[in-house]
Amino acid sequence: MAAHFGRRLRKGATTTAVAAVAVAALSASQAPGVTVDQHGRQATSDAVPTPDAADGADSATGNSPYYTDLPPLNSPNPSPSAGGDGPSAGGGEAGIPATVLGAYKKAEAALREKKPGCNLPWQLLAAIGKVESGQARGGKVTADGTTLSPILGPQLDGNGFALIRDTDSGAYDGNSTYDQAVGPMQFIPSTWAWAGRDGNGDGVEDPNNIYDAALAAGHYLCRFGWDLSDSKDLKRAILSYNRSTDYLNTVLSWLEFYRKGTHEIPDGTGPLPEGRSDDRTPRPGSRTPGTAAPGTTSPKPPRTERPSDGRPSPGPGKPGGGATEPPTRPSPPPTTGEPTTPPTTPPGTPQTPTDMVHRLKDAGTPELTARAGDAFAQRVSARAETEAGKPVAKVRIRFTVTGDTDTTFHGGEKVSTVVTDGSGVAVAPRLKAGEKAGSFTVRATVVGRSVPALAFRATVTERTADRLVRVGDEALTCTPGGAFEHRVTVKATHDGSAADRVAATATLVTSADAPDENDRGPYFKGADDQPVRTLTGLETGPDGLLELPPLFADDTTGTFLLRITTAGGATLTVELTVAQDADGEEEAEASPAPSEPADD
Repeated sequence: MAAHFGRRLRKGATTTAVAAVAVAALSASQAPGVTVDQHGRQATSDAVPTPDAADGADSATGNSPYYTDLPPLNSPNPSPSAGGDGPSAGGGEAGIPATVLGAYKKAEAALREKKPGCNLPWQLLAAIGKVESGQARGGKVTADGTTLSPILGPQLDGNGFALIRDTDSGAYDGNSTYDQAVGPMQFIPSTWAWAGRDGNGDGVEDPNNIYDAALAAGHYLCRFGWDLSDSKDLKRAILSYNRSTDYLNTVLSWLEFYRKGTHEIPDGTGPLPEGRSDDRTPRPGSRTPGTAAPGTTSPKPPRTERPSDGRPSPGPGKPGGGATEPPTRPSPPPTTGEPTTPPTTPPGTPQTPTDMVHRLKDAGTPELTARAGDAFAQRVSARAETEAGKPVAKVRIRFTVTGDTDTTFHGGEKVSTVVTDGSGVAVAPRLKAGEKAGSFTVRATVVGRSVPALAFRATVTERTADRLVRVGDEALTCTPGGAFEHRVTVKATHDGSAADRVAATATLVTSADAPDENDRGPYFKGADDQPVRTLTGLETGPDGLLELPPLFADDTTGTFLLRITTAGGATLTVELTVAQDADGEEEAEASPAPSEPADD
């Protein structure tokens, strides 16, 4: 017993030293709940709720337990020995299973392209993966990155953990009563529903797949415009994953360790962590939530059992009293067909504002329309109400842009969470229309509560111009069989401003009254230099300018018309003239014919 205590004591001292070094460079900052300013922007400093908050519904993991093991104090270098028996001097912990390491690096490359300002290092993903699942249980994954068996955290029933009732009907975690963190990066189903990504290109967004989970984690850490090369943003991002200061310190310790050097090891051979954040012995006189007060008798709260890999099993609450494992490739949570009545609260569980929500109502959202590339003048708003119709404040409402659209909220994200005010109303950030015209939907849901969602239809119209003018006044003339010296350039405007990226068409027409394509006269050159008299797929530039390709003439003389039209109905007709060069003819007639050479 004494020897065991001594080992724990030495380990604790090491833990404290490493954690202190890892966070020394970070300045303290508060992270209040998410708020939205008058312009619909979410401030970076407001993007993360207060650390150690009990409500984990709006974090990646639901504040689930995590591994507390810290890296060794010695450097991860040198590399593994030539004999292949593993590295020395800390190299064992520096080894990351090949498939898992590849997933982290692939996610970093994808984020470097999609969100270069985030500066996401793959070592941060590795640090979170180490703390959440021991690098997918030491790399026990298939060739495509899927864990050999599901990795599930304990059910989040409020009994020592956050209280998050089921949001996915058990599709991901096999639990239709409470949510559980799922997969190597430990996403709760309600977060995966909007943060999930397909990282290995198989068409499935699976939290049990390390490629999918790593890419999702990268996007999650890069939201709100965070720059992870900045220590304050780095801290906010990690705390948003699991709102615990101890969690932050542990992740930072592994981040610094991996930055000093890592190496690839075979899948399934990675070291498994031992210590967990939920391995705590109650102090004398203290009481764990859900247990009886001193001097009374009560059944002990259910305990999670540690399976052979060191991860707690889901615990009771499922058929048969044991963990029910979802399929390796679960279907995504349903996006339609929400329950018509909200779930009931289990007896004896204290109600939170979220528990009081019976429905969401439209809080007066006007018609949502915008031209491509413009900001929507209107904003989506939803009101949380009790069954009696009273407003519910301090409830998180998640707004999600869905459908075939590139429209986002300001900041480039398709998901935003806003807290209801005293009147129960949450107003989504302003939408920024993308370039894809058409309709899409903004869904409003209550975070941590399965009540019917609200769907708001929005429409993006194509970019248009209401006026076209020619740039330049040079005469557009050409001799038969020649090329026009000047190219046609026009400028498109909309409401007096330059209309950029507006679709346009140019056609050589038969007359001003007949828009049919002419089959003779001037033409553009197409493939193999063949005459083309209608150009489609044209688009104005950033300043509204459009310069057409060179024009050529066949042997037909006369006056011809070029008509240019844009989306929105702006039209311009330009005259083209093909005529013999009179001065050239006279000069040819005045020139004497070459004389015959004299006979010798």
